[in-house]
Amino acid sequence: MRMLAGVLAGQTFESEMIGDASLSRRPMRRVIEPLSEMGARIESSDGHAPLRIHGTTLTAIACTQATPSAQVKSSVILAGLHAEGTTSVTEPTRTRDHTERALTAFGFEVDRHGLTVSVRGNQAGRAQALNVPGDFSSAAFWMVATAALPGSQITIEDVGLNPTRTALIDVLRRFGARVEVHETAIAAGEPMGTIVITGERTGSVEIEPDEVPALIDELPAIAALAARGGQVSVRGAAELRVKESDRIAALVAGFRSLGIDADERPDGFFIHGSGTPAGGVADACGDHRLAMSFAIAALAAEAPSTIEGADVVAVSYPGFFETLHRLVA
Repeated sequence: MRMLAGVLAGQTFESEMIGDASLSRRPMRRVIEPLSEMGARIESSDGHAPLRIHGTTLTAIACTQATPSAQVKSSVILAGLHAEGTTSVTEPTRTRDHTERALTAFGFEVDRHGLTVSVRGNQAGRAQALNVPGDFSSAAFWMVATAALPGSQITIEDVGLNPTRTALIDVLRRFGARVEVHETAIAAGEPMGTIVITGERTGSVEIEPDEVPALIDELPAIAALAARGGQVSVRGAAELRVKESDRIAALVAGFRSLGIDADERPDGFFIHGSGTPAGGVADACGDHRLAMSFAIAALAAEAPSTIEGADVVAVSYPGFFETLHRLVA
């Protein structure tokens, strides 16, 4: 929705975007404000969806982000393609760069100097036939499941290896897993290849605030590392509270329901695995990543577990439970 807002802001027609209950809770002012500065008129429900976008001729801006967000950066860059002049976005720290790579693959000129990305308006791109790598954030749950259960091994093929996405690999190695990475191809500027994970031992890992932007989507999965043993500590991740759910509160509540020691922090959480959890009933709270995190954590339990609202995994990974069944059969 945030990225589409950037595309629609420079069109000559009016658009309205709506979302489900979880998407309608997501804050949209962070894209409304820069797009409005470019000249778009956007109506919202107190900064939330639905968004009514009155497209118009846009004027380039120099946007400086206070909070790192690849989605907001992408929204402004996409709007900049339809603006008069050169639009730039300066980030406080580097975030995921799929949009910049994709635009380059489609023939647009994208300039990067340090933490600033710039695009010139009214460029002409060219059509492409592309191979899309497998999603690293979805693969993360299988990687964590293997690392959390010593003696397990998994090979994941044709997965994206964009260096702004793969910080989890270092986290798994710090936790005690063996990780082999083999790059096999470049698809539209995106490296892809094979990852082999071997669970060797459980340990502990601390995620510091400067690591969070590169791991924000993987943090629910990382929590499941400590389901059977070890510790996971996360700080500087207050952004988790404004995802599809309050991922800090809901994750801690779910882990406790499964018999796993977990503590909530204002900006993160602490998971302390102390052996084999009992299992139980966890509520996914309408959040696809929490449903998958609870499923992976439940693999370590001594008794069956139930995840309420688990069908929400269809938001990002419709075949998740079929794949899980095949991997543990």
